[in-house]
Amino acid sequence: MQLNIGPGPESARTIKPKRGYWSRLGHDIWKEWDLYLLLVPGILFVLLFKYTPMYGISIAFKDFNIFSGFADSPWVGWKHFEKLFTSPDFAQVFKNTVIISFLKIVILFPLPIVIALMLNEMRNMIFKRTVQTVIYLPHFLSWVIVGGLFMDLLSTNGGMVNKALASMGMEPIAFFLDNSVFRSVLITSAGWKETGWSTIVYLAAFTTIDPMLYEAAKMDGAGRWKQLWHITLPGIAPIIVLMFILRLGSVLEAGTEQILVMYNPVVYQVSDVIGTYVYRRGLGSQDYSFSTAVGLFEAVISFTLVIAGNAASRKYLQRGIW
Repeated sequence: MQLNIGPGPESARTIKPKRGYWSRLGHDIWKEWDLYLLLVPGILFVLLFKYTPMYGISIAFKDFNIFSGFADSPWVGWKHFEKLFTSPDFAQVFKNTVIISFLKIVILFPLPIVIALMLNEMRNMIFKRTVQTVIYLPHFLSWVIVGGLFMDLLSTNGGMVNKALASMGMEPIAFFLDNSVFRSVLITSAGWKETGWSTIVYLAAFTTIDPMLYEAAKMDGAGRWKQLWHITLPGIAPIIVLMFILRLGSVLEAGTEQILVMYNPVVYQVSDVIGTYVYRRGLGSQDYSFSTAVGLFEAVISFTLVIAGNAASRKYLQRGIW
């Protein structure tokens, strides 16, 4: 619709009314229909494998019986959540989860940033690319393989590390049976496997920094440290914020797959996390309703942490992932 304002056609002005959101969306889809068509498989995948299974959350509010099914299992409301928050086992599990996640964030999150900064300063490209490849390769190994490697290295029966300790006159350490050192095994193995992946992400972020900034800094007399502090770190700050917010979303996950491969009943006291607890109660004890309640609790907390982390980042750093 067009409105003509003025006494005649010569002084007429054309005013186009502002279209609504759905009208603009429909116009964009019609204009770029081929690109939107490419979205359909991805959308169907998300709906089928991410949203459809959410119906199973109702198990957390029922006494689920595998033979009765979803519909006929009796509704019990918050019974399993009350059991969850009063369970002494879950208190220890939650504590383990927080401690292991906190240690991984404090120790492992800054590590790839430091390595990326060091590699970025190297001028020998052959050595730089060799180091990148070597630290990146463990990311492609499954936790089953990584667990086997560390069990072989740290074994008290001929393991390389304990052989080295014995050669120095020290007693062998049962790394996988000692509650005081098992968490260090988890942190070390996680760092060895995943640090290279995050390092590559930060190295890619360096390429977005304008080289002219470094040239200008050199002309102003800035040395390597000042360039690092005033150009490099601010240049990759958005990626650091993004990675940290995404890391917050997996705080209560704490490396379930890794721990399932490496732990045993002897070290449950320091290594049993929410993910492994759900696995043992859900599949081991077939307590599907309770394990679903635990999983739902973990998901809600993780979602809240991501929202809160993004809000805090936008407020104090003026950066966020949305």
